[in-house]
Amino acid sequence: MEKMTSIVFDSAGPPSVLYAIDKELPQPGPGEVLIEMTSVGVNFIDVYLRSGQLPGELHSQSGIGVEGVGRIAALGGGVQEFSIGDRVATVGGAPGSYSTHRLFPQERVLPLPAEVADDIAAALLFKGLTVEYLINRCFPVQAGQTVLWHAAAGGIGRIAGQWLIHKGANLIGVVGSEDKRATAETNGFDNVLLSSSPSFGEDVQALTGGQGVDVAYDSVGAATFDQSLKALKPRGTLVLFGNASGKVDGFDTSRLGAQGSVYLTRPSIAHYIADQDEFRMAAGTVLTAIREGIIRAGKINRFELSEAAEVHRALEGRQLVGPTIMSPAAAARKGGQHAKVE
Repeated sequence: MEKMTSIVFDSAGPPSVLYAIDKELPQPGPGEVLIEMTSVGVNFIDVYLRSGQLPGELHSQSGIGVEGVGRIAALGGGVQEFSIGDRVATVGGAPGSYSTHRLFPQERVLPLPAEVADDIAAALLFKGLTVEYLINRCFPVQAGQTVLWHAAAGGIGRIAGQWLIHKGANLIGVVGSEDKRATAETNGFDNVLLSSSPSFGEDVQALTGGQGVDVAYDSVGAATFDQSLKALKPRGTLVLFGNASGKVDGFDTSRLGAQGSVYLTRPSIAHYIADQDEFRMAAGTVLTAIREGIIRAGKINRFELSEAAEVHRALEGRQLVGPTIMSPAAAARKGGQHAKVE
């Protein structure tokens, strides 16, 4: 019987909780397709899930991963939109893209245009969808507005810089170390600040003529929240869309008024792509941006699926610049029944 290999974990913990298993290759049910994965995207939300920072019930052999690219290997009953061999991408659904194969409902599968290579789609699609909802629908950035973006050299930050400069925004990027400054600058952030700078607040005020920024996008969380809040102009907006440094606890909402009647939102991509029509629209917008060169992958960090734990360590240590993908090919050849992933 043909097998598939998946990376799973049983309970929240450090990267070492990840391990590989082999299991029987499933057959698609009505309305489902079986996808043979060629490239798997890696995102910080995977770290949140593995470490227990996301709500939800874990179980024995919980899957992990939210996006991947591959080819249709089998069709369930009633599937008419796709054919065997079609190139497709998956985003969202139950975690489980760290795998050689995936079952997915046909209505949530995205056909890939020939101009977008598998690795590029895996590197950009989920992050592109994240940036799309953040800058187009959560806070629709307009030309001439000033945007502060934390983690400007990361995978999402790079895409945001490219897309926002195309929209005509004024950008201030924030990075965690000096060696990431050049990366942020080459992706649209003309002004780049260090989050550790003792003059951070004064620098933001100087760059904005004492006005503050229209919107601050913060995926770092506890370590940078105060910086983001204080950087806002009156009636500005703080979009807190992650907590890489930990959650923001004990926040006094009266600070929003004291800061200048500013707004705070804590969005999740799940609520922006849950609707089928909205999901397809957003994905189409991202794929168009890729085809037109508005957003670019640049240097991609490439790993094998068996290196998932190493990838997570590097992500948490902020050692990776730019998008990261894993190839399932070696796992498909070797198998991995209950093999620990180092």
